[in-house]
Amino acid sequence: MKKVKCECGHINPEGTILCEACGKPVDENQYIDGNKEKKLLNMRYDGIARRSQTYTTSIIDKIWSFFSSVKVGIWLIVIALLASILGTIFPQAQFIPQNAISRDPAIYYEDQFGIFGLMYYQLGLYKLYSSWWYMVLLGLIGISLVICSLDRFVPLYKALKIQNARRHETFLNRQRLYSETYKVNQEEVEKVKASLKKQRYKVRDENGHILAEKGRFSRWGPYVNHIGLIIVLLAAILRFSSFLYKDEYIWIREGEQKVIPGTDGEYYIENLNFIMEMHDENDERFKEAIEQEGAIPSNYQTDVVIYKDKENKVPGTESELEPILESSIQMNKPAKFDGYTLYQSGYQLNEFSNMTFKIFEKEDSNETALDSFSIDLTNPESNYVLENGFQVDVEQFYPDYILNDDGAPTSETNNPKNPAFVFSVYPPDSDSAEVSFIGIGMNIDATGENDYVIGLQDYEMRDVSGLQVRRDYTLPLFGLGSAIFMIGVIQGMYWQHRRIWIHPKENKILIAAHTNKNWFGIKKDIEKSIKNTSIKMVVDQKELDK
Repeated sequence: MKKVKCECGHINPEGTILCEACGKPVDENQYIDGNKEKKLLNMRYDGIARRSQTYTTSIIDKIWSFFSSVKVGIWLIVIALLASILGTIFPQAQFIPQNAISRDPAIYYEDQFGIFGLMYYQLGLYKLYSSWWYMVLLGLIGISLVICSLDRFVPLYKALKIQNARRHETFLNRQRLYSETYKVNQEEVEKVKASLKKQRYKVRDENGHILAEKGRFSRWGPYVNHIGLIIVLLAAILRFSSFLYKDEYIWIREGEQKVIPGTDGEYYIENLNFIMEMHDENDERFKEAIEQEGAIPSNYQTDVVIYKDKENKVPGTESELEPILESSIQMNKPAKFDGYTLYQSGYQLNEFSNMTFKIFEKEDSNETALDSFSIDLTNPESNYVLENGFQVDVEQFYPDYILNDDGAPTSETNNPKNPAFVFSVYPPDSDSAEVSFIGIGMNIDATGENDYVIGLQDYEMRDVSGLQVRRDYTLPLFGLGSAIFMIGVIQGMYWQHRRIWIHPKENKILIAAHTNKNWFGIKKDIEKSIKNTSIKMVVDQKELDK
């Protein structure tokens, strides 16, 4: 690259505005905002060249320049925010209620939200946060943050690293705060130095040229912010790794033992009991609500035992389980084990678990049972051979019986809420079957010529608990990123980088000062330091230009 040599002998890279060594403008026409009527210098990064403004020829340079633009970064963030807002209009696919009529997104959204739900589904917004384009958008924001930071961090680091106390006179008299004082003795200068040190300035004296500086670390605040944001973005992307983030759902009935989903068969859960308690109807706090809504639950609770499959399990054999936790899971009181968390998330009351049927003669008004059989509704068998010679085949089983739009019997869900059956009954020593349709409050003789009737004799019911299983190793990253971001905010908001130059020249003293914010504060510091001396107070040249 073309180098630019200053009159002080320092060689500056192309694109440098102010000499890195003495601060003299490399181009005499370099004024703040390009306005020649203003004397003030452009002190951003102390005039050191940024890569995005220096290299502009190759495709890599153009890409770098594009992503280094703050406007581009802001627009990417705005687009991501708008997209995120669209994703919250309706529930995302993973949050479709477990008890919905259909959990198929193609059916659920149109059924629940009409034409807008259908559009929501067709546009792919129902799985927005896991979509490829949303991930690309987050990636582009991350790239923009990294390039923006590097493009500004490097010149700022160079500028702060080269802080010479001796500066060119032009550099000083074009600072915003500036004054000239004639006939100042050395004793007064030493008094100013001592006062600045008391105000926690780091004072450096190079042959009478003085630089007093404090708060340099505050300049890194925005870059600390960027590091925090990058970590948060990384954590958001890593949530789509099943190793770091799992979010599953399990329905488990009372007395049932199941593998916990998302644990690769390592952990099992047993539902000992589900409890739902109601608020006292005489409690004045809830009396009005109870009168309007009826009974109001005060507690949802699932008593569980968590088991771990022992490591010495032989494949193909029955699992040998070791209990590791017995807990009561309540709303806002989850159970935690080995990095997993179980939340009480849903319930279904009074689900049929077992039904016992009896067979009696159609003409028997007393309905005396000739034989009986029981069906486990969780795992029904296809046929039952009874002691008295009867055989019953289960031709159809509808766990949650309804009639569809065509009037045909079907099951709304796979849960035995409203079971119905089509039975074929073979009397003893007969190859001819009698067909019956049995349901809650229904007993239909399919032909009207049956000699035997099947009737409901007894039943058992149980509650079902819905539990959310979650493992999230990305939370520490979110916490770390957020903490770093807040540190950067505090660092850049409550401290300022202040510099004061004192330059001796023949029979006068030049004082100049610069800060990245809070000009009133640095004026007060200078005023304190020159108190009881003949040195003139600095003048705000920006106000003089108005």
